Amino acid sequence: MSGLENTPFDELVVGMTATYTKSVSEDDIKLFAILSGDTNPIHLDEEYAKTTPFGGCIAHGAMCAVIISAAVATKFPGPGSIYAGQEMRFKKPVRPGDTLTAHLELLEKKRRGNIVLIQNEIKNQNGETVFLGVSTVVAPTEKVVAKPVELPRVELFD
Repeated sequence: MSGLENTPFDELVVGMTATYTKSVSEDDIKLFAILSGDTNPIHLDEEYAKTTPFGGCIAHGAMCAVIISAAVATKFPGPGSIYAGQEMRFKKPVRPGDTLTAHLELLEKKRRGNIVLIQNEIKNQNGETVFLGVSTVVAPTEKVVAKPVELPRVELFD
């Protein structure tokens, strides 16, 4: 595993970009339902979901915000960032098996409070936009290089 390195507030320049990619599995959706308590059958019951306009299961919309949070925390600005807010618009459903790429672009810096505004767009593997938004982030002031924490393995059983 490579290290996680941030970009401190003073090194951030409007127009800077970063990307973060995550594939969404059925287990990810189940784990999100366990964590959030959102057990809407549109996310978990294929037979039910087939009767909806989506024609099958879709991921929770908030998973996109979680992907943006991960991108902010690990990529841009990176470790030491505080994810303080998120404007979001869901454009298309995310389905199990989709590979999502978050594109982040620094829109604005506010010296007071070291606040940065970051435009977000998430596209699926077909290049379709599934999410648009703007994150409000408190950027770190000091350089941080951190070793990624190895997460425990989680297995789901039916």
